[in-house]
Amino acid sequence: MIHSSFSRRALAIGLLVLPLSLSAALAQDGKPTIGPPGFAFAPKTGADLYATVCQGCHMPGGKGAVGAGMYPALTNNKNLEAGAYPVHVVVNGLRGMPPFRAMLNDEQVATVVNYIRTNFGNTYTDAVTADDVKLARSAN
Repeated sequence: MIHSSFSRRALAIGLLVLPLSLSAALAQDGKPTIGPPGFAFAPKTGADLYATVCQGCHMPGGKGAVGAGMYPALTNNKNLEAGAYPVHVVVNGLRGMPPFRAMLNDEQVATVVNYIRTNFGNTYTDAVTADDVKLARSAN
Protein backbone atom coordinates (compact mmCIF):
# COMPACT_ATOMS: atom_id res chain seq x y z
CA MET A 1 0.00 0.00 0.00
CA ILE A 2 2.83 2.43 0.75
CA HIS A 3 4.38 1.74 -2.64
CA SER A 4 1.08 2.50 -4.41
CA SER A 5 0.62 5.75 -2.48
CA PHE A 6 4.21 6.77 -3.25
CA SER A 7 3.72 6.00 -6.95
CA ARG A 8 0.56 8.08 -7.15
CA ARG A 9 2.24 10.98 -5.36
CA ALA A 10 5.29 10.78 -7.66
CA LEU A 11 3.05 10.69 -10.73
CA ALA A 12 1.06 13.71 -9.51
CA ILE A 13 4.23 15.70 -8.87
CA GLY A 14 5.61 14.70 -12.26
CA LEU A 15 2.44 15.86 -14.01
CA LEU A 16 2.56 19.20 -12.19
CA VAL A 17 6.21 19.79 -13.03
CA LEU A 18 6.09 18.57 -16.64
CA PRO A 19 4.95 21.83 -18.26
CA LEU A 20 7.71 23.77 -16.53
CA SER A 21 10.40 21.18 -17.16
CA LEU A 22 10.08 21.17 -20.93
CA SER A 23 13.34 22.28 -22.47
CA ALA A 24 13.69 25.97 -23.10
CA ALA A 25 13.36 27.11 -26.67
CA LEU A 26 13.73 30.43 -28.40
CA ALA A 27 10.79 32.31 -29.81
CA GLN A 28 11.08 33.91 -33.25
CA ASP A 29 12.27 37.11 -31.58
CA GLY A 30 15.13 35.22 -29.89
CA LYS A 31 13.59 35.40 -26.37
CA PRO A 32 13.50 32.20 -24.30
CA THR A 33 10.17 30.45 -23.89
CA ILE A 34 8.83 27.12 -22.69
CA GLY A 35 6.95 24.38 -24.44
CA PRO A 36 7.39 22.73 -27.80
CA PRO A 37 8.21 25.01 -30.74
CA GLY A 38 5.11 26.38 -32.37
CA PHE A 39 2.77 25.62 -29.45
CA ALA A 40 0.08 28.26 -28.88
CA PHE A 41 -2.99 28.42 -26.66
CA ALA A 42 -6.33 28.55 -28.47
CA PRO A 43 -8.77 30.14 -25.96
CA LYS A 44 -9.92 33.64 -26.78
CA THR A 45 -11.82 34.92 -23.70
CA GLY A 46 -10.14 36.17 -20.56
CA ALA A 47 -11.97 33.64 -18.39
CA ASP A 48 -11.02 30.74 -20.69
CA LEU A 49 -7.40 31.87 -20.92
CA TYR A 50 -7.19 32.21 -17.14
CA ALA A 51 -8.69 28.74 -16.66
CA THR A 52 -6.36 27.20 -19.25
CA VAL A 53 -3.09 29.06 -18.65
CA CYS A 54 -3.09 30.70 -15.20
CA GLN A 55 -5.41 28.82 -12.87
CA GLY A 56 -3.14 25.79 -12.47
CA CYS A 57 -0.70 27.90 -10.45
CA HIS A 58 -2.68 30.94 -9.29
CA MET A 59 -5.69 28.73 -8.37
CA PRO A 60 -9.40 29.20 -8.99
CA GLY A 61 -10.46 32.63 -7.83
CA GLY A 62 -6.86 33.89 -8.11
CA LYS A 63 -6.10 33.05 -4.47
CA GLY A 64 -2.54 31.86 -5.17
CA ALA A 65 -0.79 28.94 -3.49
CA VAL A 66 2.24 27.95 -1.45
CA GLY A 67 3.77 24.49 -1.66
CA ALA A 68 6.41 23.34 -4.09
CA GLY A 69 6.67 27.01 -4.97
CA MET A 70 5.02 30.34 -4.19
CA TYR A 71 2.31 31.39 -6.60
CA PRO A 72 1.19 34.95 -5.79
CA ALA A 73 -2.45 35.70 -5.16
CA LEU A 74 -4.05 37.81 -7.84
CA THR A 75 -6.94 38.80 -5.56
CA ASN A 76 -6.95 42.47 -4.57
CA ASN A 77 -3.43 42.72 -5.96
CA LYS A 78 -1.99 46.25 -5.99
CA ASN A 79 0.78 45.11 -8.39
CA LEU A 80 -1.87 44.90 -11.10
CA GLU A 81 -2.71 48.62 -10.86
CA ALA A 82 -0.42 49.62 -13.75
CA GLY A 83 -1.42 47.46 -16.71
CA ALA A 84 2.12 47.43 -18.08
CA TYR A 85 3.35 45.33 -15.14
CA PRO A 86 1.15 42.23 -15.64
CA VAL A 87 1.69 42.49 -19.41
CA HIS A 88 5.46 42.40 -18.84
CA VAL A 89 5.16 39.43 -16.46
CA VAL A 90 2.92 37.38 -18.79
CA VAL A 91 5.11 38.07 -21.83
CA ASN A 92 8.54 37.72 -20.20
CA GLY A 93 7.92 35.65 -17.06
CA LEU A 94 9.19 36.49 -13.59
CA ARG A 95 11.18 34.32 -11.18
CA GLY A 96 9.33 30.97 -11.27
CA MET A 97 6.70 32.05 -13.79
CA PRO A 98 7.63 31.09 -17.33
CA PRO A 99 7.34 33.52 -20.24
CA PHE A 100 4.27 33.03 -22.41
CA ARG A 101 5.47 35.31 -25.23
CA ALA A 102 5.50 32.56 -27.86
CA MET A 103 2.32 30.81 -26.72
CA LEU A 104 -0.06 33.78 -26.42
CA ASN A 105 -0.60 36.38 -29.11
CA ASP A 106 -0.89 40.08 -28.31
CA GLU A 107 -4.69 40.01 -28.16
CA GLN A 108 -4.70 36.99 -25.82
CA VAL A 109 -2.20 38.62 -23.45
CA ALA A 110 -4.29 41.81 -23.35
CA THR A 111 -7.48 39.80 -22.83
CA VAL A 112 -6.19 37.70 -19.93
CA VAL A 113 -4.49 40.69 -18.28
CA ASN A 114 -7.72 42.71 -18.52
CA TYR A 115 -9.65 39.75 -17.09
CA ILE A 116 -7.31 39.46 -14.10
CA ARG A 117 -7.33 43.23 -13.52
CA THR A 118 -11.16 43.35 -13.44
CA ASN A 119 -11.86 40.17 -11.45
CA PHE A 120 -10.80 38.59 -8.14
CA GLY A 121 -11.56 41.82 -6.24
CA ASN A 122 -9.50 43.93 -8.67
CA THR A 123 -11.26 46.95 -10.17
CA TYR A 124 -8.66 48.37 -12.55
CA THR A 125 -10.73 49.44 -15.54
CA ASP A 126 -8.07 51.08 -17.72
CA ALA A 127 -7.83 48.28 -20.26
CA VAL A 128 -4.57 47.26 -21.90
CA THR A 129 -4.61 46.72 -25.65
CA ALA A 130 -2.88 44.42 -28.09
CA ASP A 131 -0.79 47.46 -29.10
CA ASP A 132 0.37 47.82 -25.48
CA VAL A 133 1.46 44.18 -25.54
CA LYS A 134 3.26 44.67 -28.85
CA LEU A 135 5.20 47.56 -27.29
CA ALA A 136 6.10 45.40 -24.27
CA ARG A 137 7.38 42.65 -26.57
CA SER A 138 9.58 45.05 -28.52
CA ALA A 139 10.97 46.71 -25.37
CA ASN A 140 12.60 43.47 -24.24
